[in-house]
Amino acid sequence: MSQVSKIMQTMEYGPSVEDSAAVRDWLSRRGRFGHFINGSFTKPGETFETRDPATGEVLAHVSQGTEADVKAAVKAARRAQKGWAALSGTERARHLYALARHVQKRERFLSVLETLDNGKPIREARDIDVPLVARHFYHHAGWAELRDTRFPGHAPLGVCGQIIPWNFPLLMLAWKIAPALAAGNTVVLKPAEYTPLTALAFAEICLEVGLPAGVVNIVTGDGATGAALVAAQVDKIAFTGSTEVGRGIATALAGTGRKLTLELGGKSPFVVMEDADLDAAIEGVVDSIWFNQGQVCCAGSRILVAEAVAERFEALLRARMARLRLGPPLDKSTDVGAIVDPVQKDRILSICRAATEAGAELVGGQPQDGCFIAPGYLKNTAPANPGMEQEIFGPIATLSTFRTADEAVELANATRYGLAASVWSESATVATDLAARIKAGVVWINSANMFDAAAPFGGYRESGYGREGGAAGMLDYLAEPPVRAARDAATTAPVATPEPGTTAGQAIDRTAKLYIGGAQKRPDGGAMYAVPGGLAPLGGRKDIRNAVEAAAKAGKWAAMGGHGRAQVLYFLAENLAARAFEFASRTSQSEVEAAIARIFHYAAWADKFDGANVQAKAGHLVNVLPEPHGVIGIACPNAQPLTGFLSLVLPAIAMGNTVVAIPSQNDPLPVTDLYQVFDTSDLPAGVVNIVTGARAELAPVLAAHDEVAAFWHAGPPQERAAIDRAASGNLKPVFGIQNRDWTGPQAQGEDFLRYATRCKTIWLPYGALPAGSGGAAY
Repeated sequence: MSQVSKIMQTMEYGPSVEDSAAVRDWLSRRGRFGHFINGSFTKPGETFETRDPATGEVLAHVSQGTEADVKAAVKAARRAQKGWAALSGTERARHLYALARHVQKRERFLSVLETLDNGKPIREARDIDVPLVARHFYHHAGWAELRDTRFPGHAPLGVCGQIIPWNFPLLMLAWKIAPALAAGNTVVLKPAEYTPLTALAFAEICLEVGLPAGVVNIVTGDGATGAALVAAQVDKIAFTGSTEVGRGIATALAGTGRKLTLELGGKSPFVVMEDADLDAAIEGVVDSIWFNQGQVCCAGSRILVAEAVAERFEALLRARMARLRLGPPLDKSTDVGAIVDPVQKDRILSICRAATEAGAELVGGQPQDGCFIAPGYLKNTAPANPGMEQEIFGPIATLSTFRTADEAVELANATRYGLAASVWSESATVATDLAARIKAGVVWINSANMFDAAAPFGGYRESGYGREGGAAGMLDYLAEPPVRAARDAATTAPVATPEPGTTAGQAIDRTAKLYIGGAQKRPDGGAMYAVPGGLAPLGGRKDIRNAVEAAAKAGKWAAMGGHGRAQVLYFLAENLAARAFEFASRTSQSEVEAAIARIFHYAAWADKFDGANVQAKAGHLVNVLPEPHGVIGIACPNAQPLTGFLSLVLPAIAMGNTVVAIPSQNDPLPVTDLYQVFDTSDLPAGVVNIVTGARAELAPVLAAHDEVAAFWHAGPPQERAAIDRAASGNLKPVFGIQNRDWTGPQAQGEDFLRYATRCKTIWLPYGALPAGSGGAAY
């Protein structure tokens, strides 16, 4: 036995192991687990083992979900959905409130079960995960009450299929189930194969609180079960996991019209400026990359340090890393627990081997007996080094240096991901400047891994799309108010013809051209096709490429600010009004009047589509800002060519995007006449680019371009599958737009602005932080 006097000299931690007897007794009594379908547990079928990653001990036998199990769960959810949606907001809120209360009543049990099943330290499960689970159900109980007031006209989607990962099993369940139920949906959830136990314990809580049968269904299993859920007749898939699997899901859902949200991988930068509080930044590294063994999609795995302080920073980092306690997850003194499974441990080590073989130096990070890897980092990593490119998803960071703020931003953005970032500087000006310029959905300033149910979470680029948490997360579980559908004009196949000479009856022939980079361009192929009023250029793949390049170079449009963009749009309306008679001869007087009104509408919105400061953790300003996507590709409807075009292009550019638009295939000349109006309205070159031609051929090419960040499609459903598949290459969101009267009020409004932007959540601590509200791991 240790002597107190000796402990006082060494100041070493003694063992303080959380009692797991209650959890083990529960597992013993339950034996083999079936699925939770229609309010009861099914008889176990073929099972697989789930193990304690710290010891290898078998914890339970859990059923492998089949296609038939998934279909039964979806059927139960479908049957329950109408009744659940028919409840008042208050009634749904009471159920969510009860779920939150019962999570709190069983928080110790759930924390121990999560630690046994996942391998994370008990203090993380106890102090972070389970309190956040309760917070999400409390928060969304409020949204259930306020849904119809805050989102008038919106309706639940129906049945939602949800697939969650193994790194935060119970927390990811809450992130997905709480907003879905608050919105009036029912769910079929598949937990990760490695970590299904807290989801099954949550199913028991659903029974305890009297949640109506079929509202929540849980089907356990491996990737085949997840694939069956993706293929099932659900109205939405919400997936959190790897980018590769997310891309496969997007491809599988191509053309189905079902809603999809993806929260995928990351390679998040952790930027330490020269003036940063280095001691605080070191603790931020602990919170960022060694929290949950680095098995966090938003982990600050790329440490970027100002060269002037790099030597001191690394010395502090090594000293802090040496003091981290790697050990049994149930010990309350453990800092770093077990990797979730030997397969994942082998993957981490293989990436480290590839990185060192490519010239990197590994500091720490040595494998231990069992499923443990010591904290570490890779240094001297070139940009193409596997350790720098690949998501390691373990307790291994990379360490690089920079000299200037511009170089820091360039390095931070040198990734295909865009989930999160952490910025450390004692200058609010420097920190907020970097936060604005880094392409990530969440940015923490002088903090790391901060989460709250009110703060939207989600990524840019190949980190996925959609948000979880707050109002943005609720909207991803709601259908927009219905529009009165209108039949679009049937597409007329273009017939290529040589470029015309002088046309009889005209003194001077006028040749319509493409509009790329602020200049009229002949199509690369040199062909035209017949349309009402003459001939239009038949654009091709190279024209799309040139147009996207021009749009990507017009980035200063966003920097003009909302007021500056509004002035350009007002000028555009003025110049179009001056030529109203000419445009009316191409379309109609009513369409031209509607087009001018549409420009005024979005000029008004340009500086008024605001973000919000949300009430999250005390001592933090949490700002949710709408940011432009960048380059948006747009395929316009055939009918009402002028207003159909402007109704889609205007909200996109009002929010600071640049666009490449494919106008009406049948009747593009009213749009080609806009070129001179753009040129005389101070619209910067490249903000609007127009390629006419065959929409079904051009749209997939445009959707596949890596520089295009989002795509809008207002065309027939049969075109959508090819566009979705093309967009899945770099995981850009596709906004499918139902045809409508493009001169009417349903062709404008905030929904278009929401799709023209993506949320960036910036956490900024201020003042003296209240006790206990520091980093996520404390």
